Amino acid sequence: METRTPERSVALITGASQGLGRALADALADLGWALVVDARRVDRLDRAVDALRARTDVVGIAGDVTDARHRAALVDAAAGLGRVRLVVNNASTLGASPLPSLTEIDPDVLRRVFDVNVVAPLALLHELSPHLAPGATVVNVTSDAAVEAYPGWGGYGASKAALEHASRVLAVERPDLRVLVVDPGDMRTEMHQDAFPGEDISDRPEPGASVPGLLALVAGAQPSGRYEARTVAATERAAS
Repeated sequence: METRTPERSVALITGASQGLGRALADALADLGWALVVDARRVDRLDRAVDALRARTDVVGIAGDVTDARHRAALVDAAAGLGRVRLVVNNASTLGASPLPSLTEIDPDVLRRVFDVNVVAPLALLHELSPHLAPGATVVNVTSDAAVEAYPGWGGYGASKAALEHASRVLAVERPDLRVLVVDPGDMRTEMHQDAFPGEDISDRPEPGASVPGLLALVAGAQPSGRYEARTVAATERAAS
């Protein structure tokens, strides 16, 4: 009798050279996931891929998620590894730093924020759709700025609010997918530092603090919806 080799789990993570994307990629590599990762800076991505390659199959492709050719390369790489079970739209841009008010933000900057944070994730899912495994999970990383009105955060927050609403629609249109909108909480990242130039953000948790909640969501059976990563992790700990 022929023995079938179990199909490996394949994940595509954007913005995975540092911060939350890198922390999640490290955790998934430890669990045996095959990975396709991207980032705009080649040097940072190469360092991340070198570290990941010691533990799993990984393809790193440097580029901008708003570039159709770059997205096509990501899709081809992911399809080459197998059926994709997890897509994490993590790549984001804050826009300008210091954060401008909505009446001061340059329209071209605002368009760029929406292109990166809203259009690109949806375009990637469109192009990746034929290669998604049945019941695949989509994680769209969001922020509390999508639901709270913070001065200066209007452009970024509006883009994340748009991504959240698009995710809710996607979940209705594609009941074969789990579409999870996940707020990782404040983190000690380069983007968060850019939001507060010159300020000490050392009191913020490292990105790894949000990973247990993300892993619990990826491995769990939670339905499509919005989740806070650290709340999920706390609930899992309390139940164990």
